[in-house]
Amino acid sequence: MNRPQTHDYPAWAETYISKVGDDVMAILEQQATGFPEYLKSLEHIADHAYAPGKWTIREMAGHIIDTERILVYRLTCFARAEQHALPGFEEDDYVSNARFSERSLESLTEEFMLLRKANLFLFRSLNEHELSRSGTASGRQINVHALLFVIAGHLIHHTQIIEERYL
Repeated sequence: MNRPQTHDYPAWAETYISKVGDDVMAILEQQATGFPEYLKSLEHIADHAYAPGKWTIREMAGHIIDTERILVYRLTCFARAEQHALPGFEEDDYVSNARFSERSLESLTEEFMLLRKANLFLFRSLNEHELSRSGTASGRQINVHALLFVIAGHLIHHTQIIEERYL
């Protein structure tokens, strides 16, 4: 699968797309098991935030799950030729209203793994025509193909933040 072109996505998506190698499906598949293993290694700092007002590891894991759900919803809508614009979301509001701190890191780890594994069935089912479809979310056009890269890159982005600021 070729990399998305800059006309396939809004400027904000470059932050995530630029982090992904050419074989996005292999990366998405590896993340399904690799990220849960990584999260398990962070249990001892699950409630750590690197600065006041920043998310804990537990909250970041919840944010990653919420964002995957939202991005996959967008991907599904656009692959199915949805014509209506989809809303944006405020990630800090989602985290502050989710009560992730009341959940174990183990349960969040399991949820991510199952969510990603289920999403992989959808990702693998998409044909070239569906991958080329686009729609509007948060007031910006993006295509299905680019969303696959954003999903993979979003996880890479947050893993890098953990490595740089939490460890």
